[in-house]
Amino acid sequence: MTRARQEQISPSDTPYYHCIARCVRRAFLCGEDQFSGQSFEHRRQWIIERLNALDQMFAIDVCAYAIMSNHYHLVLYISQDEAAQWSINDVIERWLLLFKAPMLVQRYQKGLCSSTAELEKVYEIVEKWRERLADISWFMRCLNEYIARKANEEDRCTGRFWEGRFKSQALLDEQGLLTCMAYVDLNPVRAAMADCPENSEFTSIQQRIKEYAEQKNSADSPCLKPFSAKQKDSGNSIAFDYADYLELIDWTGRCCREDKRGYIPGHLPPILQRLNIDQNAWLKAMRPEGLQTSRAIGHIKRLKQFAQDKGLAWISSGNQFKALFV
Repeated sequence: MTRARQEQISPSDTPYYHCIARCVRRAFLCGEDQFSGQSFEHRRQWIIERLNALDQMFAIDVCAYAIMSNHYHLVLYISQDEAAQWSINDVIERWLLLFKAPMLVQRYQKGLCSSTAELEKVYEIVEKWRERLADISWFMRCLNEYIARKANEEDRCTGRFWEGRFKSQALLDEQGLLTCMAYVDLNPVRAAMADCPENSEFTSIQQRIKEYAEQKNSADSPCLKPFSAKQKDSGNSIAFDYADYLELIDWTGRCCREDKRGYIPGHLPPILQRLNIDQNAWLKAMRPEGLQTSRAIGHIKRLKQFAQDKGLAWISSGNQFKALFV
């Protein structure tokens, strides 16, 4: 049964979410249509540029992404503390990059609001905008509507471009976050679109590798939430060591590819040992169908608590992760 978005996205439970949007029927987001021979590769850059723009407007950080032929994956972090620190003018400035301001707010900007009633109404409007700028649903709306309009204009058609509203999964703990980020970053490798992470075009793992090599952030791509194993950086970064994450991605990618001659190393990457992730269960979760059906990902205790908080008997398909997070 379809559930309200507010029941699926709850920052009080976790700030991390995995979001997926898929094109309707055989519509192409990117790639090349084998039937018509038409290439849609340029649309990948549309999403990158839009993510870059939204990243500067919303209090939402991009942790991982992968842009595929007819769908895309995002791992997002809701930064409520950042949104709370914005001044009224900060919120207005960010909102007006996306939408037009009502007459009352325009009057406020010109210093023409003198009555208490006017000011209170402006503050009420701005607080609503502040909430929306830290809301994944609004973030995805501003991304998907923009891409749909451009694609329909290019295709000279009207109607739906996406199957429906985006799907989301709550990432309840570090194990769930790590699992999902690796799953997203390895999407092109699993689909045989690339032979290794560094050659995976339009993915966060390739962007991280390039930025690390060049020692600077890309101006045309979203600013990715950094890695840091230091506890004091909690909230401002992902609590993993970047080198360990690269080793984990490389190891998992080689083990998942059935058409390659790679083999599972005799030792586990350090991060797997720290998180007590079972090797065989990890590989099973990395299969294409591994993360598609569950509403939330995390340790069994967190899944039970999440279900209890939402008034559910259980989280659908949560059992597949019971062996993964021991």
